[in-house]
Amino acid sequence: MFALVRRVDLADVVGAALVAKVSGAGARTIAEALGRPVETVRGWLRRFGRRAEHVRVYFTALLVEVGIDPVPPALAASSFAQAVSAMVGAWKSAVSRWPQIGEVSPWQAACAVSQGRLLSPSWP
Repeated sequence: MFALVRRVDLADVVGAALVAKVSGAGARTIAEALGRPVETVRGWLRRFGRRAEHVRVYFTALLVEVGIDPVPPALAASSFAQAVSAMVGAWKSAVSRWPQIGEVSPWQAACAVSQGRLLSPSWP
């Protein structure tokens, strides 16, 4: 099981919310799609948004460090989107080196790498 610290929902649910936000959805739409309270989803998005630059830097460095032939993610429209892209890119880089990592989602991998503290103010 992959859950973030102080969160009831699994990393895959939070990850789906992050991807939906990058795709242009708002908190209400995301909450309805995931069957979660809008306040909960809004909290995830705000917390991640405040940490986005730190998350982007951390996962971009991880992507470069573990990848066999790493390709840093292209610039995105926002720091939020860049951070999500870096997380997925780091997962892809890890899968290129260790294919068995592909058995977990990018969000489960990010949860493991952050020791469940992806949305914590003190991480990374």
